Amino acid sequence: MSAAQSWMITGAHRGLGRALTLAALEAGHSVVATTRGERSLPEHERLLVHTLDVRDREASHRAVQTAAEHLGRIDVLVNNAGYGIIGAIEEASEADTRSLVDTNLLGPLWLSQAVIPIMREQGGGEIVQISTVGAVGTMPLLGLYNATKWGLEGFSEAMAAEVRPFGIRVSVIEPGALNTDWAGSSMRFSAPASAYDELRTQLFGTTEVPWPQGEPSGGMAADDAAGLILARVAAQDDQRLRVLVGDDAPAQVRAALDLRLEDYARDPRFSPE
Repeated sequence: MSAAQSWMITGAHRGLGRALTLAALEAGHSVVATTRGERSLPEHERLLVHTLDVRDREASHRAVQTAAEHLGRIDVLVNNAGYGIIGAIEEASEADTRSLVDTNLLGPLWLSQAVIPIMREQGGGEIVQISTVGAVGTMPLLGLYNATKWGLEGFSEAMAAEVRPFGIRVSVIEPGALNTDWAGSSMRFSAPASAYDELRTQLFGTTEVPWPQGEPSGGMAADDAAGLILARVAAQDDQRLRVLVGDDAPAQVRAALDLRLEDYARDPRFSPE
C-alpha cells in the first residue's frame, strides 16, 4: 500500500466516483468526496462529504479550499463528476447543451484551476481526469457527450505540460465499458425527432426515450476500475498521459485512430508512417 494521501473526488454519489472513494479509504487515504445532491456513502472517520455543483465556478473554488483546509493538503484531485446524453446534434436544446458543457468540460476546468496553486505550493500532486474512449472517436447520438470529453482531453494535455515543472502530474483515464448506472437511470436524453428513429433502433434497439430500464450494462466492474486508477496514481514512474481502463478500451481506441488515419490518408501529402 502506498503512503496515506489526501484525495478530493467529485461525483462520488454513485458509479465510478463512489467506487473510487471507497477504494481510496480502503487504501488508507483521507477523502473529501463531493456530490451534487444525493448521498450514498457510508460514514467514515477519514471521509468528508461535501455538496457541490461543479458547474458553479465560485463554489468549486470554495470547495477546493475547504478540502485543502480539512485535509491539510490535496495530493490527488479526481474530476469524475459528469454524465452522458443521448441525442442527435439537431435534437440538442440550448439548456441540455449548456448543462452538459458546464458539467463535463467546465467543471473539471474550474476544479483544476483551483487546485493547481495549492499543489504548486506544496510541491506536487496529481490531477486525475475521468474521460472515456469516446474522447478518441465518436458515436452517432452521443456527439455532444463526445465533444465535452474531447475538450476535456484537449485542455488536460496542454495543462499537463504546463504544470509538470511544479511536480504535478495529470492523468487522463479513458475507460471502455463499465458496469455502472451510466447508461441506465443516470443517462439524459434530448427530446427526440422522428427523423432519427431508424438510427436509434439500429444503435440501441429501441426508439423509446428514455429507453427501457434493464439490467446493468456489461463491462468492467466499477470496483476493478477504481483499483486500476489507484494503482496508476501510486505508479509515479508511469509517464503516460492517457491511461486505458477496461479490456475493450484498447481495441476501441485502435479502431477510432485507424478511421482518423484513413481520413487523413486521403490527402496525398499525408503519410501514416
